[in-house]
Amino acid sequence: MTEAHAKPLDVITIGRSSVDLYGQQIGSRLEDITSFAKSVGGCPSNIAIGTARLGLRSGVITRVGDEQMGRFIREQMEREGVATTGIATDPERLTALVLLAVEEEGVSPMIFYRTDCADMALSEADIDEAYIASARSIVVTGTHFSRPNSDAAQRKAIRIAKANGARVIFDIDYRPNLWGLAGHASGFERYVKSDRVSDQLKTVLADCDLIVGTEEEIRIASGADDVLGALKTIRALSSATIVLKRGAMGCIVYDGPISDDLEAGIVGEGFPIEVYNVLGAGDAFMSGFLRGWLSGEPLATCATWANACGAFAVSRLLCSPEYPTWAELSFFLEHGSREFALRKDAAINHIHWATTRRAQPEGLMALAIDHRSQLEAVADGLGVPRKKIDGLKALAVTAAARVAKGRPGYGMLLDSTYGQKAMVEAAKQGFWIGRPVEQPGSRPLDFDHLPDLGSHLVEWPVGHTVKCLCFYHPDDPAELKARQERELLRLNDAVRTVGRELLVEIIAGKHGPLGDTTIATVMERLYDLDIKPDWWKLEPQKSPTAWTNIETVITTRDPYCRGIVMLGLEAPEHELVAAFRAAAATPLVKGFAVGRTIFAEAAEKWLGGAMSDEDAVADMATKFEALVAAWQGAMKSEAA
Repeated sequence: MTEAHAKPLDVITIGRSSVDLYGQQIGSRLEDITSFAKSVGGCPSNIAIGTARLGLRSGVITRVGDEQMGRFIREQMEREGVATTGIATDPERLTALVLLAVEEEGVSPMIFYRTDCADMALSEADIDEAYIASARSIVVTGTHFSRPNSDAAQRKAIRIAKANGARVIFDIDYRPNLWGLAGHASGFERYVKSDRVSDQLKTVLADCDLIVGTEEEIRIASGADDVLGALKTIRALSSATIVLKRGAMGCIVYDGPISDDLEAGIVGEGFPIEVYNVLGAGDAFMSGFLRGWLSGEPLATCATWANACGAFAVSRLLCSPEYPTWAELSFFLEHGSREFALRKDAAINHIHWATTRRAQPEGLMALAIDHRSQLEAVADGLGVPRKKIDGLKALAVTAAARVAKGRPGYGMLLDSTYGQKAMVEAAKQGFWIGRPVEQPGSRPLDFDHLPDLGSHLVEWPVGHTVKCLCFYHPDDPAELKARQERELLRLNDAVRTVGRELLVEIIAGKHGPLGDTTIATVMERLYDLDIKPDWWKLEPQKSPTAWTNIETVITTRDPYCRGIVMLGLEAPEHELVAAFRAAAATPLVKGFAVGRTIFAEAAEKWLGGAMSDEDAVADMATKFEALVAAWQGAMKSEAA
């Protein structure tokens, strides 16, 4: 490893950081949009996320407001693996917002809410010399040369970078609106000629090692009226590699003198795909180019990666959330896609989902108290109001918290019917939360209490996992299996559409013999249908061979699956302990989600008034802790 490569960061981007609010009604005027999707936006912030997804060590220098939107940006950057040392919190200004819509192909009206916003207050004081020196390269962006304070900040960063042997990348990122050259309604305007802007940007070119821009941006950076003249002007001022972005036509890279032939460069062909939304495509392009350029790849390879990343961006709605990961990009470059619209490619979408979803603990020990019909029967039998079940579930959260003691890897299964209060408390504990969507005990599977499944799920907190219990045995009648599969497909589509994780619980043993291949056969069938849950919840298996068969199916059909948690089926504790030991040899079994073994006795006594709150909590905590100890003990024994 060279000294340059030994630096902690590959790239630091500087400038805009906003919250983008994308209209979700495609083909609609911004005036008619009724709902929005939220994401991190702004050219340098998008590039920081895009390069991090592609495996570069990236950071960003910007400012955000001291409010919820600013914290959203910071937290999202952390989730994406972007270094946040350079994000300053501005107590006096709000985080920038952008409202956007996709009205038609290539037309995306937007409104910038950036009056005295936080990121435009960036100043030289925000540029830390040691931080800039820790990177192999920096990206400066056009908008932040539009004001004296942010201009001075970027020029300071350039001086420090050059003094420390880092490369300087200039993303021209020309938005006339943000230079005061267009009205508020003209946020989508890409070019307004301005000698003032050109004179300002030309002073930056000599210090750059890489300059990237569209035809309009190349013209504004040079002041020339035609593209070839612009390229020659830039070359006269800078020896940098110049990348000319040409949208669907790909790009051309110029690494030497500019001839009279515009095509006399390294031509990177575009990918023939549907153009769904052009916004953010340039930032994805830059991310792909930098992944190659900073890794020493040939310029033709850099161009291919850049164009492929741009193709992903234009085929999807949002900006940074839609950018590909390295696994996703590699799959596309190797296999291509049969879909003209990449957003409809199931294989690529699964890799995208699985490699960008929120981090979860490696193991999971959950107290399952999402039971509804069983607890209703207890309450009815005791003659107490069903509403009292709410309190029991809140006590169960307290019991689980007493065992977890703030440590990761603990969770709860809670329902919407009686568990709303408990869910709030579980979230405060940082628990993994799973929620059922099926009618209790339904066979065939029934979601009739949720007639519009997708719109219901969109109301759930983004961190909640959708859990569905399906009674399914390979020997079930064909009509029954068809109904089960149809409902699971419906659920799978809804869950992926709203961006929630899915746990599928399969119980076969109640409706037929449970052999070594029973569950594996069910799982194979569901994978054939392209149902790929994030988690499986399975009943204890009767032999090591059954677990091996299950693991083989998962590893061959979906290596991105998080794993398996075991259910309890109200088994006594000693039987569960034995089941834990049998499953511990299977690495994909990550833990358990057990309910009635833990809460059944406390539920009966507490609902009947024979047990106090504290005694109920203590009883459930003791039983949960015993299962936690048994599981951890089984895992340690297997590791030894």
